[in-house]
Amino acid sequence: MKEKLTDALYGLGWAAVKKLPEPVATGLGRRIADTVWKRRGKSVLRLEANLARVVPDATEARLAELSKAGMRSYMRYWMESFRLPAWSAERVKNGFAVKGVHHLTDGLAAGRGVVLALPHMGNYDLAGAWVTTKLEVPFTTVAERLKPETLYDRFVAYREGLGMEVLPHTGGSAFGTLARRLRAGGLVCLVADRDLSASGVEVKFFGDAARMPAGPAMLAQQTGALLLPVTLWYDDSAIMQGRIHPPIEVPETGTRAEKTSSMTQALADAFATGIAEHPEDWHMLQRLWLADLEPRQESE
Repeated sequence: MKEKLTDALYGLGWAAVKKLPEPVATGLGRRIADTVWKRRGKSVLRLEANLARVVPDATEARLAELSKAGMRSYMRYWMESFRLPAWSAERVKNGFAVKGVHHLTDGLAAGRGVVLALPHMGNYDLAGAWVTTKLEVPFTTVAERLKPETLYDRFVAYREGLGMEVLPHTGGSAFGTLARRLRAGGLVCLVADRDLSASGVEVKFFGDAARMPAGPAMLAQQTGALLLPVTLWYDDSAIMQGRIHPPIEVPETGTRAEKTSSMTQALADAFATGIAEHPEDWHMLQRLWLADLEPRQESE
């Protein structure tokens, strides 16, 4: 019943919100964000705890201010996503401004595959739609299988409608397909700031241990593709901002595991740079650092 209700609510969002005038949708998103923030539920408290690591000298009042802005940013992502299928091509092209785009276009022009790796910042669906619309470059991505399956199907259909090829995260065949796309000179986009699986690579992130996916670094090593970190953020305008960072090179020496570890750490460092500059646009409402995942010892 809970899964059916979740799917119905998302369906209602896609059906109704995209029909609203943009100022109305923006105002609605802000009211929802403020209401959720005031309730101080688990997601808001977790966001604040994560932000406390990003901004360690922040006062309690500053953290509350950041978490409120963070919830508004997160709800802006959802409102934009619900409305994105109804945007015109011109609206998509003019809805994103990115620095360092030459890293991407030069890599593709040279015939190399490119891996764009992003944290949960801004609206990566809008950035993807910009790539397929403005640059006219198709790409492949991976989506986590959501429950219920009907909700996962909604997300896949939504992203395919924006011009993306979407592979399921589970099943074991995604890596091979991504590698084939890259060897053919294609583009792969992956959200890569959280991995709680046994295959995740341990990194130092804002001074403490976390685990991030090995996939982006391994794909770059095995296919010769460029690995480019990307960070996204909002300003006071209706245009999302972004930066494509310089390529992360494959180390010349070391084992495959050592190279993967080094490259994933470099990716984490690039993410940290963007998140530190725009902490309110990092939508990490889950536990990330290993210390937060460890069971607490009962006091004797």
